[in-house]
Amino acid sequence: MKIKLNKKLLVVTGVLIVALVVSTGLIGHKKVDYNTEVKPLLNKKCISCHGGVKKEAGFSVLFRNEALDTTDGGKPAIIPGSPEKSEMIRRLTSSDPEERMPYKHEPLSRQEIDMLKQWIKEGAQWGDHWAYVAVKPVEVPRATAGFWGFLSGSNDWVKNDVDRFVFEKLKEEKLEPSPVADKATLLRRVSLDITGLPASPELAENFLKDESADAYEKLVDTLLASPQYGERWTAMWMDIARYADSKGYEKDAYRSIWRYRDWLINAFNADKPYDRFLTEQIAGDLLPGATDEEYIATAFNRNTMNNDEGGTDNEEFRTAAIIDRVNTTWETLMSTTFACVQCHSHPYDPFKMEEYYKFMAFFNNTRDEDMPGEYPVLREFKESDQPKFDSLQNWLAANASAEKAKEFIKQVKYWQPAVYSYHADKFVNCELAEVYLAFRKNSQCRLPAVDLTGKTQLIYNYRSGVQNGKWTIHLDSINGPVIASTVMAASKGWEVQQTAILPSEGVHDLYFSYSNPGVDAKEANNNLVMLDWFLFSSDFPGKGLAGYDSAYVYYNYLLKTSPSVKTPVMMENPQNMFRPTHIFERGNWMAKTHEVQPDVPHSLNAMPEGAPRNRLGLAMWMTDKKNPLTSRTMVNRIWEQLMGQGIAETLEDLGTQGIAPTHKELLDWLSWQFMNDYKWSVKKLIKTIVMSATYQQDSKVSKETLEKDPFNKYYARGPRVRLSAEQVRDQALAVSGLLSHKMFGHSVMPYQPRGIWLSPYDGATWNKSVGEDQYRRAIYTYWKRTSPYPSMVSFDGVAREVCLARRIRTNTPLQALTTLNDQAFIEMARHYAERMHKAGGGDPRQQISRGYEMVMYRPISNEKLEALMKLYNNALQEFTKDKDKACEMNGDDMRETSADKAALVLVANAMLNLDEVITKN
Repeated sequence: MKIKLNKKLLVVTGVLIVALVVSTGLIGHKKVDYNTEVKPLLNKKCISCHGGVKKEAGFSVLFRNEALDTTDGGKPAIIPGSPEKSEMIRRLTSSDPEERMPYKHEPLSRQEIDMLKQWIKEGAQWGDHWAYVAVKPVEVPRATAGFWGFLSGSNDWVKNDVDRFVFEKLKEEKLEPSPVADKATLLRRVSLDITGLPASPELAENFLKDESADAYEKLVDTLLASPQYGERWTAMWMDIARYADSKGYEKDAYRSIWRYRDWLINAFNADKPYDRFLTEQIAGDLLPGATDEEYIATAFNRNTMNNDEGGTDNEEFRTAAIIDRVNTTWETLMSTTFACVQCHSHPYDPFKMEEYYKFMAFFNNTRDEDMPGEYPVLREFKESDQPKFDSLQNWLAANASAEKAKEFIKQVKYWQPAVYSYHADKFVNCELAEVYLAFRKNSQCRLPAVDLTGKTQLIYNYRSGVQNGKWTIHLDSINGPVIASTVMAASKGWEVQQTAILPSEGVHDLYFSYSNPGVDAKEANNNLVMLDWFLFSSDFPGKGLAGYDSAYVYYNYLLKTSPSVKTPVMMENPQNMFRPTHIFERGNWMAKTHEVQPDVPHSLNAMPEGAPRNRLGLAMWMTDKKNPLTSRTMVNRIWEQLMGQGIAETLEDLGTQGIAPTHKELLDWLSWQFMNDYKWSVKKLIKTIVMSATYQQDSKVSKETLEKDPFNKYYARGPRVRLSAEQVRDQALAVSGLLSHKMFGHSVMPYQPRGIWLSPYDGATWNKSVGEDQYRRAIYTYWKRTSPYPSMVSFDGVAREVCLARRIRTNTPLQALTTLNDQAFIEMARHYAERMHKAGGGDPRQQISRGYEMVMYRPISNEKLEALMKLYNNALQEFTKDKDKACEMNGDDMRETSADKAALVLVANAMLNLDEVITKN
């Protein structure tokens, strides 16, 4: 039976159905999306005059409550639901140039105005930016069934769930993924990515010969378990932590903080969960029963610069350090540009100026105050003194209250809580010499507001060049009661001494007087005594108990002895030294307004219930799974390190002005996995990425793919990026056979040309390390902020005066000049040539071929071999004619004039500079 259809009737029926659906609202305009349509337009056209910085005519589009508020004109500019009554729309469509907005700029297009009208008609709802919304579980894309049930996805290419997100985007962009790279390429790529070094010959041989299905996974597991893994990822973190071996500013003197670098290496190697990793760095000192290692972790925030120049204001630079800690926390750990909120509300993102100072209050109550001694410092005792400390600690634990034991251990290990001498004032014939209180003959001054409750001892750090000076301390005035008097002997440098003081309850001003009848008139105006800090203490506990005498001897000895290492650490002020935080008017630290309490921005997750309002509570907030930024930031950073760019390119800014992520769902899926399934394991996160087909793709690119995706944002090919400064040096050291695998300890000074360092203040010089120390990995190189290691700066290394969320890769002739001419690279080339000679025997072709395999793990192509042989033959002719040049290339110390050896050195040097050698393919 055939059914005859009337086509005209079908068309009419279809039209009627569509009209009915439209009239009932089932089909109509798609609702305007604030985040993708309205917000970008407001940021581009409106917010520079109507936002966080300026609010022309009392109108701001930064927050909804501000946008709907009454303007200077007496009525709101936006009336939700009524675009025709909204002053904003009237101004946008006005024909009067004095009224039309944007003022004296190109008008909005008709489409843009219609979109804003529709948005207002829909209620002018604001939306939350994706990065400020808590991470939620994301459904993994699956191969979808197309017509007649056939699968539309390519399951053969997919290796894990990462690839499903990537493949989904490739389909959208009409791109095809690339095949897996060859084993040699994968070996080099993953070795450099995970350990920062080329694979050892043994590891390379095992992998290249292993034909099992899990050969690559076994390689990855081996690399993740390598001690060199921790060094490679520490190199990344040192930019974030602005690590340096110097203090910065004009003097840029030495800072002993290498123990923090050691802590990082150990933390990465142990795969310390990232939430704990952050907590210890932000607030390790506040953890219950904090260990030395947890204190050392807090050096993350003692890497701020310290200004030792005379005449500077300590409070100014203490404040600068606190501001740096706030900005570093946001930019590097939460990918947010928060620094501008110091002076005004954020012009684009939902952060108010007041919130900056509430957040600053978390950091503003610490003991460090821009002192040359960088107090507080963790004093780690010499091996011979450690038993004395252990004995003292055990005795106090057994014979004193927990509070008293903690008090006296803190004095011995940290010299805290000290009052720093620069707080003195009301000087009579004395002064602050730099930051030290300096007494002359017959001098007086005041130390204000000292809490003497329960204090009976004064411990002080001083330096004196004369004998028999009498120091007297008066209570509340220079004529007040004497509570202490002591004779100060000449010292050998800085010394710690102790004197008894009479008990006095409460907070008092202390007046100091100093006299020395033995000083003649010629010396009377000289600074005779300098004081660094004062520590007011109660009596040592347990008098009369067994073991008291020896414990007290150990206590006094350890207070005064020089430690083996001093590391600047964080420490909170005790309650009687609490430092309030105020808002700075327009960001000016000298113009303080009302006081604020520690808090986090209201646009993000709230503080966890029961979290203290200090740095530990802050760490709890940051590592709370409700925090939308912490996990996304780290996942994005790891992805950038492995794939060449972040899923969101701007690692420093996930806000509305940052570049939007290319694969937002993938970023959120990995972030959720990182926090939950991986339990913050960085190693598991890295393994997930490097085991993906996305990562393992060949990096070769077709002309068509290059036109569609020149920057590989959609990952239709493998990563191909220049090596980091550290990797360029470390690879050359490894290939040459010079690399030392010695780990930890003081920074070293490899070869550096003379005259780079100019340190007029302290006469510091670059003293080239000897033995294997000069060939250690780049992370151990001494880093002076005003003069970073030159060859690494050429390859985009940074001074680290402030934190750096990501390095911007450059490609300049200076880089080639560095690898071809720097004496360190010439020396590496000589040793590389030695390895090539031994491996290839007397045949230059074999020598070059084997040398290429040493660095690339695969045979050299005939084309490349012929090019390098041509270079070798030309060099051989030149060196045969000129023995002096041959000698110079071979090394003057050997007086080696062999032309063929010099030619091979030159070829080895050129090979270390090849594009494919200094690039991860």
